[in-house]
This record gives sequence, structure tokens and C-alpha cells, in this order.
Amino acid sequence: MSTIDASDLRKGIKLLIDGQPYIVLECQFVKPGKGAAFTRTRFKNLLTGRNIENNIRSGEKLTEADVEEKAMSFLYKESDDFVFMDQESYDQVTVPAATLGDDWRWLKDNMICQVLFWNGKSIGITLPNFVELRITHSEPGVKGDTSSGAVKPATLETGATLNVPLFVNENDLIRVDTRSGEYCERVKG
Repeated sequence: MSTIDASDLRKGIKLLIDGQPYIVLECQFVKPGKGAAFTRTRFKNLLTGRNIENNIRSGEKLTEADVEEKAMSFLYKESDDFVFMDQESYDQVTVPAATLGDDWRWLKDNMICQVLFWNGKSIGITLPNFVELRITHSEPGVKGDTSSGAVKPATLETGATLNVPLFVNENDLIRVDTRSGEYCERVKG
């Protein structure tokens, strides 16, 4: 395992802390008037999602986590698990629903995602920022009620429910922001 100096910490670096993988969310170098310099850092645990803050003294060595990210395509859902296929080796990997959380709502067949592995086990998934999904069910909007920016619930092809503007209809293709889970725009096509 390789080590990294505290002065080389950057956002996005993955480290091993107390035997678990973490990613650096923020880091700020601090040189107080008295005492030694340190780096104020905020980490996110890649297994639990919990955030921690830590001050790391200058010159301290940290261990990099052996975390690998692979581009994989989503194949299908199997009971509570999701099956992905490696783009290069065509190996299939089963990702538990608990690992995905609410991200399952945006998964579409053959969608390319980044799957995060630690010690050969899938620990996370990164979806594209935007996905285009078809509306399978939506009540018709009421004419004249569009000035207030009113919304209505719509069911997407993945089974997820989302609030959309009144002018969006059944069978329309819409763009959804996967980070916030909100409607962005209607797509022609």
C-alpha cells in the first residue's frame, strides 16, 4: 500500500482510516500563529456514508485506500440485487440494493455507471449526472393552472415517481438530474 504526505492531500483522494476507505471532501491548510501547521480535513466513509472531520499534522503520513472504479453497464434487477457488466472483461457483478440506496430510481437498461470496488467488493456507484427517462403514467394537467408553476406526480419507466410541470404528458421523454432527483427539462424525441 502506498502512503501520501499530509501536504499532498487533495479533494477526491481515497484514504484508509481505521481500516475503512474514506474520500477527502474538503481540505484546508492552516498555519496558526503559534504551534505547528496542520491540514483541516473533512472525510466521507465510503462504506457507511458518514462524514468525519480531522486535523492532520504536517509531515504525517496517510495510507491510500486500494479503491478501484470501473465503468460498468446496468443489465437487470434480480430480487433485491442489481446486476452490472464490466465493459472490458464482460464479467457480471451483483450490487446489493443497500449499496445503491435511492439511486435505483434512475437506473435504465444498458446505462453506463461507475462502480466503486474496495477489496474486490462493490461499495458504491456513481450515476451519470443526467438521465433521460420516459413517463409511463401521468394525470393530464388542468388548463389555465400553469402560471403558478404547479407540478403533478408522474411515474417513470424505472418505476420511480417524480414531480413534473403540468405541461409534461404521458410518453414524454424527460431529463432528470440524478444528484438532486429533480425534473430538468422535456426532451424532444
